[in-house]
Amino acid sequence: MSALPYEQGIHRLPVIRRFALHFLVMILRLILFLVLAGSSVASLEAALDFKQWELLPIQEGGRTKPIDTFAQETVVRLTGGSTITAFNRTWRPSEFILSLLLDTNREWGKEPILLVSYHPLAEKLRLDPQRHLFSLEELGHATALEQLVKEAHEVRDTDGKPDLLHQEAEDVAGRMSLFAHIESGDAFLIVPPQENPNGIWLLPPDFAKFYTESTFDPVKQNLQSMASAFLAQDALAFSSHTRELRFGLRSLSPQIYPNESAMEGERLYNHLHAFDDASFCYILGLILIGLSLLFGLKGNRARIIGLIATGVGLVFHITGIVLRCWIGGRPPVTNMYESMVWVSIGVLVISLFFFLRYRTWVYLLAALPVSITLLMIVGQFPLILSKNIDPLVPVLRNNYWLTVHVLTITLSYATFFLAMGLAHIILFRYLRKPEETAADTDMHFWLYRVLQLGVLLLAAGTILGGVWANYSWGRFWGWDPKETWALITLLCYVLVLHGRLAGWWNDFGLVIGSVICFLSVVMAWYGVNFVLGTGLHSYGFGYGGQSYVIGIVGVDLVFVIASILRYQRVLSLRKSVGNLSTEPLTEIS
Repeated sequence: MSALPYEQGIHRLPVIRRFALHFLVMILRLILFLVLAGSSVASLEAALDFKQWELLPIQEGGRTKPIDTFAQETVVRLTGGSTITAFNRTWRPSEFILSLLLDTNREWGKEPILLVSYHPLAEKLRLDPQRHLFSLEELGHATALEQLVKEAHEVRDTDGKPDLLHQEAEDVAGRMSLFAHIESGDAFLIVPPQENPNGIWLLPPDFAKFYTESTFDPVKQNLQSMASAFLAQDALAFSSHTRELRFGLRSLSPQIYPNESAMEGERLYNHLHAFDDASFCYILGLILIGLSLLFGLKGNRARIIGLIATGVGLVFHITGIVLRCWIGGRPPVTNMYESMVWVSIGVLVISLFFFLRYRTWVYLLAALPVSITLLMIVGQFPLILSKNIDPLVPVLRNNYWLTVHVLTITLSYATFFLAMGLAHIILFRYLRKPEETAADTDMHFWLYRVLQLGVLLLAAGTILGGVWANYSWGRFWGWDPKETWALITLLCYVLVLHGRLAGWWNDFGLVIGSVICFLSVVMAWYGVNFVLGTGLHSYGFGYGGQSYVIGIVGVDLVFVIASILRYQRVLSLRKSVGNLSTEPLTEIS
């Protein structure tokens, strides 16, 4: 499905407004889904058909990928968004790359397309802090940038970690370097090596390292013809010569050159937007199921339709994950983006399991908002949550242990997410009408069952992680921050379950514990990699998003405190009328 016009400049809006706008537009797209399914947006289409160009393999970032993927990743790194608006129109990523490569417009350096999102850095560089995008020329005049980057390198040379200002300065300098790298043609590694599958690909002018001039001459002619057709905006010639260019490059080294199905499959993944479509279906399912339960609609028609919509979304979701696994050749849990996509489907699958087991819709009502929120987050923060399919670091190159350990751990996170969603529904009922919570006995039991499954999965995943650590690092346990917080999380949830079983707290305490203990999951999952940034699990490190996470946690704690105060108030009222029972609340209005 093509990108909508609002996406062209949405990254310029404040995050809260951007998130709300994205949610509203998602609902609009959901309503018009059948109409828009096969359509395209004219403002994003150029006169030429870029499919053949987008299928051209290029080596970048340690792997071979289609130009389409390279272009999309480059645009995200440069702008923080999915498209580039310049010269009074929107450029698709692959078109922008080709235009910059062929130097079709000498004013690209004056167009504001490079992201500077950190306001203190913009002020330090004496740039307009109200803007987010600047030109290469503007940043080139910011003399303080070079000094900040130098200071950051000095800190890293002493095994230190630069502060946020210096990290952002490094990112901006990296965007400038990437822009220049593409403009100079140094990124155009499209010529495969002759024999070594793991060898470095070449730039077209360097062909003589592997091939004779007579061998490479047809490729050179097709490359020149393709460039001429692009400059002349000759659609037929452009597609034809680009296709011939790919076949010519393949003939140089057919045993190394990737096959067409691999490139077409990755391009399909890029343009399918499977996770967006899944979230649209989940929203429809949540609306139908939620309204049916909230207003007590008679009959199950709305709920069944909602369940079908959820099932369709699950098909989109699974399709996206399967394509990603096929492209990367590994399970989709090696970075934060992949783990959030995996956890979002894990929440839903586990909720469907309990739904079928206990025949209660509340599990889906708890799971769908979690899945929708996670999918929206991964779509809204492409710089923080990179969706690049990068090669694995050495410690992860054992797909057996990667599968059994990481998938088990992340499935435990999904289970605790479901428990947190279910607990929020119960707390909302406590806040809204405490007298009705006498009917919540079954819900407390269902919550207890979810927590039991989560503890089982987390314990198994932690033990498997120790076995993998012994295999990779020569020790079962080393108090690495990731290991330590996994243990803390396990102990927190074991304490909640044991306390309820031992009678230390009642069902309400179990609900509160389900929410509070999830903070340890946030720390183990996000905090260790994005806040602490230390330990042997360095392959998952990143930065950014701390203020949003803190804000969400703060709002949730306010909700929990309000629920506790409401509960205590009702208990006090019961005691004041002589009812000292701590059983579920009944006669209080």
